[in-house]
Amino acid sequence: MRSLSKVPYKEAMMKFTKEKQPEVDLNSKITENYGLDGSNSLSTSSEEQPSKEENVGDKQKSIDVHRTLESRHIQLISIGGSIGSGLFITIGTSGLVNSGPLGLLLGYTFWTCVILSLTVSTAEMVCYLPVSSPFLTMAGRVVDPAFECAASVNFWFMQSIYIPFEITAVNTMIHYWRDDYSPAITVCIQIVIYIVLNVFAVKAYGESEFWLSIGKLMLCIALLFFTLITMCGGNPKHDAFGFRYWHAKGGPIAEQITTGGIGRLHGFMYGLISACFTVVGPEYMSMVAGEARNPRKNMKTAFKTVLYRLALFYIGGALSVSILIAYNDPTYLEKADSSSGAGSPYVVAMTNMNVKVFPHIVNAIIVTSAFSAASEADLSSGLEDIEEHEYNYYAEMEANEKSEGKFANMMKWIF
Repeated sequence: MRSLSKVPYKEAMMKFTKEKQPEVDLNSKITENYGLDGSNSLSTSSEEQPSKEENVGDKQKSIDVHRTLESRHIQLISIGGSIGSGLFITIGTSGLVNSGPLGLLLGYTFWTCVILSLTVSTAEMVCYLPVSSPFLTMAGRVVDPAFECAASVNFWFMQSIYIPFEITAVNTMIHYWRDDYSPAITVCIQIVIYIVLNVFAVKAYGESEFWLSIGKLMLCIALLFFTLITMCGGNPKHDAFGFRYWHAKGGPIAEQITTGGIGRLHGFMYGLISACFTVVGPEYMSMVAGEARNPRKNMKTAFKTVLYRLALFYIGGALSVSILIAYNDPTYLEKADSSSGAGSPYVVAMTNMNVKVFPHIVNAIIVTSAFSAASEADLSSGLEDIEEHEYNYYAEMEANEKSEGKFANMMKWIF
């Protein structure tokens, strides 16, 4: 008998395909296992729910799936969950200043097309199989458990380092009003609130994100209308500046590193890098699939709004910033290194136009946006998903080796 390594590839594949595989009604099996039909198998109340059990080798583990997020929660999380300080501050300090108005708009337009293609691809699989942390689970289902493990660790690390970034952003933006306090006060308050929101029922997180996202949504729409009105002359100076700043000295695309076409290409790349940091979305939306009520219906509706969200908020935001202020404005260049609300291109533009009160309102909502983005990252950081995936992977490995699974239990406590 030939060893497996010596069997020709074509012969092995022909033998595999000839073997009759048992027929399984996948749709009914998925619905039965994950309660996707909204039945009482997984109740949607906020009380403690029965858990779903998954086989892991010859072991079993329990995963609580409450499915308490309703359609309104998912809609607002999908619209505003990923909007943080980047859309209001970083879009100018690292984008407009380095790339110019046209470079910024092209960079954000290009990257939103990339994110849209990723979201559409993710939506198809998430609506078909809306399990907990679906894009991580699918990595193990369709590729390899090791790939699922690696993807889980990387996603957890990425989201974990994003949390302190937004916590720091909230603290620095509060300095817009006053500096006579210890930064430890705001940092500790935020950490406590994040723990409270994520330790208790997921519905508490859904409600908090619902109202915070409403504030971000209203701010985005208000800034778009502010841009339209002021560029037509509706400002205290009665200056109809239109697209004046697109004709600023240096051209619509800033030159970086060198001059000429290569320098403008570098300027465009600066705008693209800024967009890569600011424009996110598909992974955040898919993470709530495991806690959504009637997910196949609600997730489908939420994913349909992605195109409008990307076009309105990100491309529209890049266009608004490029209209309101020149990328080489001396006043803005002095504040470009600031992470506070004073570094927001909207706040600087309002100050230049002698607009009163509104800058304080904008900065206050930016604070809540950064807080909300960190809360979203906290939920998505995999603090429960990393435990689920790491424990699942190592427990299966231990079960196959017929060991006691002590290493798997150790990994559960670590993650």
